[in-house]
Amino acid sequence: MSQYDNTNRGQIWPNDRKEKETQPDYKGSINVDGKDYWLSAWKRKPDANPKAPVLSFSVQAKDEAHEQGMAQAKAAGDVDFDDLDSDLPF
Repeated sequence: MSQYDNTNRGQIWPNDRKEKETQPDYKGSINVDGKDYWLSAWKRKPDANPKAPVLSFSVQAKDEAHEQGMAQAKAAGDVDFDDLDSDLPF
C-alpha cells in the first residue's frame, strides 16, 4: 500500500482549549513544499465589516515554534536546561 503524500496540504479544527478572546478559534497544521507549519485562524467578529475576511490566518514554522517555546520556558525559569544533558539511568 502506498503512503499518502501530505505535501502542500493542511487541516484545521476548532480550538477546544480557547480560554481568551485573543486565542485562535481554529488550530491545525499545513505542509508547504515539504516543510511543516502550525496554522491558527480567527473568525471575523460579528460587528466587523461584512466585506472583511471570514477568517484570518497565522502560520509559524514548527521548528521555529519549538525554539520559541523553549526560549520562553527558559526565560520563565520553567526548565533547567543544564539537567537535560545529564545521564539518564535507563
